[in-house]
Amino acid sequence: MQKILVFLLVLAAAAAPARAQRNIGEVTVTAENKTVPVRVSANTPELNDLALRAFHVHGRYRLTASGYAYDIRFSLVTPTQVRVDIAKGVAGTPFASEVATGRNEADALLRAADLAVVKTNGLGLKGFFTAKLAFVGEGSGKNEIYTSDLFFRKVTQVTHDRAFALTPRWSPDGSRLLYTSFYKSGFPDIFQIDLNTYQRTSFVSFKGTNSGARYSPTGGQVAMVLSGEGTPEIYLSNAQGRQVSRKTRSDAVKSSPCFSPDGTRLVFAMEPGPQLYVMSTAGGAATRVSAGVSGYCAEPDWSRGDPNKIAFTIRTGSRFQIAVLDLAKRTSEQVSKASFDGIEPSWLADGRHLVYTARDRSTNVLCILDTETGKSTPISPRSFGSAMKASVWSAP
Repeated sequence: MQKILVFLLVLAAAAAPARAQRNIGEVTVTAENKTVPVRVSANTPELNDLALRAFHVHGRYRLTASGYAYDIRFSLVTPTQVRVDIAKGVAGTPFASEVATGRNEADALLRAADLAVVKTNGLGLKGFFTAKLAFVGEGSGKNEIYTSDLFFRKVTQVTHDRAFALTPRWSPDGSRLLYTSFYKSGFPDIFQIDLNTYQRTSFVSFKGTNSGARYSPTGGQVAMVLSGEGTPEIYLSNAQGRQVSRKTRSDAVKSSPCFSPDGTRLVFAMEPGPQLYVMSTAGGAATRVSAGVSGYCAEPDWSRGDPNKIAFTIRTGSRFQIAVLDLAKRTSEQVSKASFDGIEPSWLADGRHLVYTARDRSTNVLCILDTETGKSTPISPRSFGSAMKASVWSAP
């Protein structure tokens, strides 16, 4: 029982609150020598607001009305098409022009904005503006699972369990979610939701705790943490929750398994500490990789955009912050330096930015963090209430 209690504390990701802050989530960084100055506009007020918001959260860009390197203009062509015209410098030398098609005009604008990022960032970065989020929110007064676009223009409540919910995770094709809930048995069980029909099925419900489920990059396997045999251990199953096989065997508590981008390895947190460990999906010995940045390293997320990077939560002093492990350099670095807690990182597609939870004494806010500069921008509105535990999905 003591091990299970420790495990649930790890799941809660350092529940002690930080000191309250007025502008929770916002960190402004001045790094003009590392940014591209751009002028951004669109030919309708709605698209103009969305375009400005998108480029404002991107740490590579600095919005300006003068002295810009690129003039990026968006024009609505049809209700589902937006054209982006890019000119170089104040002289306005034509540079690029493309039309993006989306599900609606806002989606088309974000797709066009991603095209503009690819053309102008100069570092080979992908765009990430069309990402989707799954997260835990308290908009209804209870912890429920929600989905939304990256900028919270359309938020959908997926569950109505009125029970404690944890860690929603996307399938690679964006059609399903796995999450942990206490709603049915009063104990943590893993459920799967089809986002086309909103039909929910039990994925895993063994004795003990069942949590932390996460799809492999191809969707053919699922990693999870089960405690039915005593200590919480890492298990793998097929995509239907069958053929469950145990991969770790020790008395140490484990949590938060995440696949490498090629699906051959797992990173997870393990006590004491916890610290981060990597092992083969075939099983065998695990190797510690958290590089001594903190005595507490948890909630790892392995970047698809840069396979050498793993983001995770650390404890530093009385607060929690986000750090990034560089596997190629074998170093870890704290990348958030806010006066509030930063926890639960989830990478965006470019391998530079991530979504995380900014937390103070009164609320949780989802933010985008530029791991290069430390710039943090809130994306979930205060009016929604607490939002946390986000999982990012980006189209392949």
